[in-house]
Amino acid sequence: MVKVICDSTGDLTDDIVKKYGISVVPLNVHFGTETYKDGIDITPEAFYKKLVTSKVHPTTSAPAPGAFSELYTSLSKQTDEIVVLTISSGISATYESALQAKNLVGEICKIEVVDSQQTCGGLFLPTLKAAQAAQQGLKLKEIVDILRDILPRTHAYMMFDTLEYLQKGGRIGKVQALLGGMLKLNPIITLKNGVTAPVARTRSRAKAMDALVDIIKDMGKIEELIIQDATTPDELDTLADRIGAFYPREKIYRSKVNPAIGVHSGPNVIAASAIIGK
Repeated sequence: MVKVICDSTGDLTDDIVKKYGISVVPLNVHFGTETYKDGIDITPEAFYKKLVTSKVHPTTSAPAPGAFSELYTSLSKQTDEIVVLTISSGISATYESALQAKNLVGEICKIEVVDSQQTCGGLFLPTLKAAQAAQQGLKLKEIVDILRDILPRTHAYMMFDTLEYLQKGGRIGKVQALLGGMLKLNPIITLKNGVTAPVARTRSRAKAMDALVDIIKDMGKIEELIIQDATTPDELDTLADRIGAFYPREKIYRSKVNPAIGVHSGPNVIAASAIIGK
């Protein structure tokens, strides 16, 4: 059976990882000289508490190629085909690290490294689809073909209550051009061609939530949907209820925005991602 690898920014839940046998490679989160492996050495709950109290703003780094190559070597004893999905190469060096690792291990088995051009739920959903296909017995080429089909139809949106963290992390990109110096707005951003891009600017969290619901509603036929929070689960319940008016609530996946993305999003981010039907 094809083995599936994802990095930790896919925000996969423990039950999904266990059910489908997905391997997760963590990014690194740094608070000064302290380094944590995303989701392993520090939980989202502990991270967000530290984020708002620490005098040092955290940074992130991609996994070393060795982290991938060790996993490739280990999995090659169980399979002859591996597919790796990573966070967008436009905002992280993780994809390059996974590719370097493939070159390091040589021809131990067939390895395909896929740049999702996404993160968070936009990485969660394609990884889930790949893992489901693997469990059904599909081969590597078939799974890669599925990913090539669904990745262009995968869209992720994040609702911020400040762009301060995104700016500090150096990932603000084209979003700054829309907002000027107004970091305290409640914007919605997406990833377009693998980098951050603005979608809407609102002046209150309530209006931002309204805009996010409208964006999801206007997507049309939704094949898969995930919503995420960092520290506001009650708010996510409300979002699920509102989406439930036009999409089956019981089909909505939920997870936490993990630390490696939380460094840039801040503690009050809400995200929604979907695969749109043809």
